[in-house]
Amino acid sequence: MASGTKVLLVDDEEEFVEALAERMTSRGIQVDTARDGKEAVDKQEEKDYDAIILDLSMPGMDGLETMKQLLLKNPDLQIILLTGHASLEKGVEAVKAGAVSFLEKPADLNKLMELIKEAKAQKMLLVEERMEEKMKELLRNRSW
Repeated sequence: MASGTKVLLVDDEEEFVEALAERMTSRGIQVDTARDGKEAVDKQEEKDYDAIILDLSMPGMDGLETMKQLLLKNPDLQIILLTGHASLEKGVEAVKAGAVSFLEKPADLNKLMELIKEAKAQKMLLVEERMEEKMKELLRNRSW
């Protein structure tokens, strides 16, 4: 995993967040944490993340609603949902709503690291496509 990968970990279970953040940091990932959906939305506005790992079951704004709010602000976000109460139905709903993946807790760290790597590559591709579109638009609108 290339260093410099930035991840936001969102979960209301403090011990779980701290343990997972520590394990990810030891593998060279920069990890910020949020305890609820509102904090996640606020942090995402302040910083550009390669991936957001989001708990599906949180009090207040749940993971699905949080994900929808995050994607409204930035449709290129790469969101990986985690849940302790996995159901195929919720997983399908999450992916249809924009999640790139869905994992059951406790998440296998190697699998999670693989998903983060894929998310970062996909995000870089989307950013590159947007830059290319802007360049084409500039060239079209330019009168030589």
